[in-house]
Amino acid sequence: MVSTSCAGSTGRGLGWISIIRLGLVQAALGSIIVLTTSTLNRVMMVELSLAAIIPGLLVGWHYAIQISRPLWGHQSDRGGGRTRWIIGGMAILATGGLLAAASPVVIERNLIAGLALAFGAFTFIGLGVGACGTSLLALLADRTAVHRRPAAATIVWMMMIGGIVVTAIVSGLFLDPFSFARLIIVTGATGLLAFLLTCLAVWGIERHSTSQGQRTARPATSFFENLKDTWADPEARLFTVFVFMSMLAYSTQDLILEPFGGLLFGLTPGETTKLSGLQHGGVLLGMALVGVLGTVLSRRKPLILRLFTVWGCVASAAALAALAFAATVAPNWPLAANIFTLGLANGAFAVAAIGSMMMLAGGNGGNQTGIRMGVWGAAQALSFGLGGFAGTVLLDLSRLMTGDDGTSFLIVFSLEAVLFLLAALVALRIKAGTASNADLPAFPSPGLEPAE
Repeated sequence: MVSTSCAGSTGRGLGWISIIRLGLVQAALGSIIVLTTSTLNRVMMVELSLAAIIPGLLVGWHYAIQISRPLWGHQSDRGGGRTRWIIGGMAILATGGLLAAASPVVIERNLIAGLALAFGAFTFIGLGVGACGTSLLALLADRTAVHRRPAAATIVWMMMIGGIVVTAIVSGLFLDPFSFARLIIVTGATGLLAFLLTCLAVWGIERHSTSQGQRTARPATSFFENLKDTWADPEARLFTVFVFMSMLAYSTQDLILEPFGGLLFGLTPGETTKLSGLQHGGVLLGMALVGVLGTVLSRRKPLILRLFTVWGCVASAAALAALAFAATVAPNWPLAANIFTLGLANGAFAVAAIGSMMMLAGGNGGNQTGIRMGVWGAAQALSFGLGGFAGTVLLDLSRLMTGDDGTSFLIVFSLEAVLFLLAALVALRIKAGTASNADLPAFPSPGLEPAE
């Protein structure tokens, strides 16, 4: 079988309304994830009095399952459209969320059976996120015009955060007074709404838009052949390393920032929660700035996304270095401003990296967009799964060795800063000119001139 899809870059790409519609899918993903990771995590630890390691392992398992992302991307590349994989993945995710919400009822009666149900549920969650999320990003990368990709990346990620925030607020209202039955009803309703919203959001989009890449006709190949081709591309391989390193540095801080404020600055739980909100506010602002400036400047400055990616990493390293210094002078430090700056830098680097990912996804003739998105998504999921755990382990080991909280936080934040700097150096090495992307003017890496 030979692919006959050879669309050039002059076809009709996604308009802003279509991009926002696809952002609704990302918001739906976030709405289910927040209930199955944050809310269920608290229920298992507080209402069921389980050890914290149990929900931690379940969340880690759903990240581990997402190593399957390249397979989902490959399947969506093979033809028949990506829409079915987006809808199917959301159906699997919603089912997993409902099963996860039901697991506390079973755990209360039979621990082993309940944990087996939870394990299966989080398997479904990982598979659903992988299938839906990878196919969604591949569709965005394939159908969005080059100059709109920075804004597209910003829109879908900000809408995901919006979905998380709205779901957390609304579900919190409906969960009180709390019962396991209410948890099942709220999670089931959220999953059903997310599924219906996804169907409405993606309906007709793929049919009424065309690929923005210049595809080459080539025989269909197997998953492992495509995976081998992707890994053989120096640009794709280097970008995979960058995604893993940068997202590992990004996620390692997650579980230790609030304890940092409490232990060294004497902040109450409410005050550290406000700090977390301030950080996320900075993330949103950083994303918005990159989205606007990237869209405005990308036509004249094709290097703009790589510039934002590199400087976002450098600024994140500087903010973490400042936190490391703060550990030596606490509580005499403007912690709120430091945390906000960290969020700003994190948001700028993250959305620039996603935009760059979309730029690079069409390499090797434009026929492997999905599997490339899958490889990078798997690297991101693996780093997120390891990051939070690594941060807590490093902190505990440092406290054990030094016996001092300030010194321990200094060590961990310094290591994170170094990791961000190394990621920036890797990003600088991502260049154009490989054979695999030389024939793709509509899918430039950050170092290629965009096609006119």
